Amino acid sequence: GVAISTYAKYCYNKLQKAALTGAKKGLKKPNIEEIRHAKNAVFNPSMFGSSLQDIVAMQKERYPDRQLPWVQTRLSEEVLALNGDQTEGIFRVPGDIDEVNALKLQVDQWKIPTGLEDPHVPASLLKLWYRELEEPLIPHDFYEQCISHYENPEAAIAVVHSLPRINRMVLCYLIRFLQVFVQPANVAVTKMDVNNLAMVMAPNCLRCQSDDPRIIFENTRKEMSFIRVLIQHLDTSFMEGVL
Repeated sequence: GVAISTYAKYCYNKLQKAALTGAKKGLKKPNIEEIRHAKNAVFNPSMFGSSLQDIVAMQKERYPDRQLPWVQTRLSEEVLALNGDQTEGIFRVPGDIDEVNALKLQVDQWKIPTGLEDPHVPASLLKLWYRELEEPLIPHDFYEQCISHYENPEAAIAVVHSLPRINRMVLCYLIRFLQVFVQPANVAVTKMDVNNLAMVMAPNCLRCQSDDPRIIFENTRKEMSFIRVLIQHLDTSFMEGVL
């Protein structure tokens, strides 16, 4: 009883996204549960590839009081629960792709992850969630300000406070999360200092829209520096206990 155009529009959007970011990767063929989930996806939008506003709207019925996306806080908590802050190469070493895909399916069905042992798996999925947001975590309208103030802590923090509320909250949660990992005792084990963390996280927060390889290359350095400045200088104490 559903119009073919509904499915057609959904498939068209998926194909457009796949053309830009690539299709799902993995060694295994889709299992029955994944196929069933894909068939219902047109009626149950994914938390991956959606906008922050849509994700918050999706969780309103389940978590009416939450200010942050459940998927963000749940995966972040999972990384720490598996001692990710004591794991060498965290956020740099990728998790097993098929385990990441399986976890993505669980999370997209609002299930609390079970049976996880490797913190690289939720860490990889968390990075994927940020990277696949429909609009980047730091919206395009603020991009030029970010790369203009990549070395100025005061100006960089001012950009953060000028973001739309949901973007500001999600970004501040992320920065507070990363500030856990830059503690010297953790860096000694993970080998992921503030520069390494900024390097792996900047592409998940900022997206250069230029097609010029020279501009992309030059801006990559500025994007990393902007995120590094936030990790080092942004006061995120007001986020304590916020979910």
